[in-house]
Amino acid sequence: MVTRRAAPAAYTCTECGWTAAKWAGRCGECQQWGTVVEAGARTGVLRGFSAVAPANDRTARPITQFTTTDSPRRASGVGEFDRVLGGGIVPGASILLSGEPGVGKSTLLLEVAARSAQAGRRVLYVSAEESTSQVRLRAERTGALHDELFLANETDLATLIGQVDAVEPALLIVDSVQTVSSSLSDGLAGHPSQVREVAATLIRIAKERDLPVIIVGHVTKDGSIAGPRLLEHIVDVVCHFEGDRQTALRFIRSLKNRFGPTDEVGCFEMTGDGIAEVPDPSRLFIGTGEPVSGTCITVSIEGRRALPVEVQALVIPSSTPNPRRVVNGVETSRVAMILAVLERRAGLRLADRDVYVSTVGGVRLAEPAADLAIALAIASAATDGALPARMAAFGELSLSGEVRPVPDGPRRRAEAGRLGYRALLDSSAGDLLQTLRTAGVRGLRGDPAG
Repeated sequence: MVTRRAAPAAYTCTECGWTAAKWAGRCGECQQWGTVVEAGARTGVLRGFSAVAPANDRTARPITQFTTTDSPRRASGVGEFDRVLGGGIVPGASILLSGEPGVGKSTLLLEVAARSAQAGRRVLYVSAEESTSQVRLRAERTGALHDELFLANETDLATLIGQVDAVEPALLIVDSVQTVSSSLSDGLAGHPSQVREVAATLIRIAKERDLPVIIVGHVTKDGSIAGPRLLEHIVDVVCHFEGDRQTALRFIRSLKNRFGPTDEVGCFEMTGDGIAEVPDPSRLFIGTGEPVSGTCITVSIEGRRALPVEVQALVIPSSTPNPRRVVNGVETSRVAMILAVLERRAGLRLADRDVYVSTVGGVRLAEPAADLAIALAIASAATDGALPARMAAFGELSLSGEVRPVPDGPRRRAEAGRLGYRALLDSSAGDLLQTLRTAGVRGLRGDPAG
């Protein structure tokens, strides 16, 4: 009897290791597209990490024999960007910057390049998406022209490396990794194998030469970074640039940082002359008029910053069988829950009224700490009575009407006090009904008629 030996797996998934006898466009295990490659094919990842460290550093030694000297950081010249990175750019670091199309990634990096060039550090800006004339026009508009800022339009990886050898920059910016291709890998630019090859090569250059590299990455329609997940694993820092294109406000957040914290947030404002830092954004999200019904101030935590935000509400009789619930800057589900709690626990009639809730300045409130301020704004609008001036509120609202404490309470109180808010309502004020009465809201359950 002849026993047949099973044929070895000819293809494997670079994401999860799934193996198959024939090629498939989609992995049968992790369901990722374009990650199945030939088992013996090189992906560029291992090659990207070869010969990175000197031979004496590769020798295994007791951990107590290694030094703990920190890598010196270099300021990029953009304070808010340095804040997110943990104080500056570390030599040899690979930084991945992602964001929605048109949010201002290229404008931000052109400003970083110009500030670094002004500080005497040569910068090579490789634009693979725009021509050099297009980048030059934007640089003239934003005032980013400098002799130490070198510009190249290149989509071939080998030629890009040649540009690095010729210019010898102190900072390399590649915009973007999905538009650069390598002849050592199959597929068009943007294919997962191409993205892996290009990113691994750029990271190898960064480590070998102590050259910090900033790589721009595209995002998918759901907001995640396009390409293989491996891209986020092999870089040192992952930053996300976000903001509504209908407003001028932009935030940059650190999702991963091997050299610093990941809870910092940088704030920027898009202007006609480019992008401007906003070191103190506290007054951007507060109205300047006199207190009116339907407004309340809350204190939100963005990273390590406490930001006061004004919540506005409007409650009017509905002219339709199904009353409208329109929100902007807050979650629809949380507003629906708060409306139910106000009607059941506080006795406010809201089922037959249109309710509109919005935030000032385009900021988005996603944390439960804004529940109390939203409830106060809606109750104030429903009873047509303005809340006391210089009052702020923060607290999580439960279905039973309890106001729960929230994290970073002392920081929120300190920021509210710095801006002159003397009256603070939080979990110490009691349950929702008692808090509404403390704020001067009338027409609640148990109040005398009239």
